[in-house]
Amino acid sequence: MRSLLPAGMHLHYSIKANPMPAVIHYLAGRVDGFDVASAQEMALALDAGASPAAIGFAGPGKSHDDLRRAVASGVSVHVESDTQLRLVTALGWELGVQPNVAIRVNPDFQVGHSGMRMGGAAAPFGVDVDQVPALLRELETREIALAGFHVFWGSQCLHAATIIEAQRQSADLILRLASGLPRPLRFVNLGGGFGVPYFPGETPLDTKAVCDAMHDWLPRLCDGLPGTTPILELGRYLVGEAGIYVCRVIDRKMSRGRTFIITDGGLHHHLAASGNFGQILRRNFPVVIGNRPDAVARARCHVVGCLCTPLDRLADDVELPEAHIGDFVVVKQSGAYGRSASPVHFLSHPEPVEMLV
Repeated sequence: MRSLLPAGMHLHYSIKANPMPAVIHYLAGRVDGFDVASAQEMALALDAGASPAAIGFAGPGKSHDDLRRAVASGVSVHVESDTQLRLVTALGWELGVQPNVAIRVNPDFQVGHSGMRMGGAAAPFGVDVDQVPALLRELETREIALAGFHVFWGSQCLHAATIIEAQRQSADLILRLASGLPRPLRFVNLGGGFGVPYFPGETPLDTKAVCDAMHDWLPRLCDGLPGTTPILELGRYLVGEAGIYVCRVIDRKMSRGRTFIITDGGLHHHLAASGNFGQILRRNFPVVIGNRPDAVARARCHVVGCLCTPLDRLADDVELPEAHIGDFVVVKQSGAYGRSASPVHFLSHPEPVEMLV
């Protein structure tokens, strides 16, 4: 990413994708900052040595305690409502500090080919574009300097042309909103949206095409906002393909002509692989028998977990080598939204162990 990005574009890691402390510490020296969605994620970023000024705190449901800790720490609070702005202002007076405030904008455009749309329609995320001017006026009355804007339009996109168009429209939107501001912005967060391929038939994102396009539109943004740092925020794209999930085969059985491989893992460890984390139609993540990776696939089977629910499936009707008790089932593309996005306490089975290798 560093070799492809234009000079001046900062890179942030979105901790929600994988909040494992070892991963955050590893990335701390390789990215320019972090984006967080809770006080605990903020603490992880600070513990990893990140400067408060390089941390952005977004999310529609920040509690009073969340905001108090953010204001006290000096991180940039990305407000998503006038309620949040009023709380931040009051906390600044209470703590005797000047809060760092950015506005997360719900854009007035929508793009296709995005796995999850985060803007462009009625949404709990961000402030609608037409409401931003009023919020800017309120900021002025409260004597709080605006640090920046944050525009997040969607996620898990594999279509380069879509990302390019969304970034261009985001840059145009920011320039329009920033026109006439009394003080320069410190940063603009353009979101990310870069996806990773999970399923058969999906093509990896042409990252080079996206970054090449940045060389065209970024100078216009920088010329219009001199001294403002542009930020690209990536989560899944940086860690998703780096991780695997491993569970052990504990039983093998036949039921009405179908083979079931039963493991000691399941959706309580990896909700996304089970198809219960945003998939509309359930599809299989890439699955292999890890201790026999070169074995020839010979039979179709269903790989299921150990929970008492038919939703607990890691692979449906997949062709694998004959799996035996004690073999390891490995689910690839598991570095993002794995353990932390899963109901680890469901049925009180042991929690999974995480390791950075």
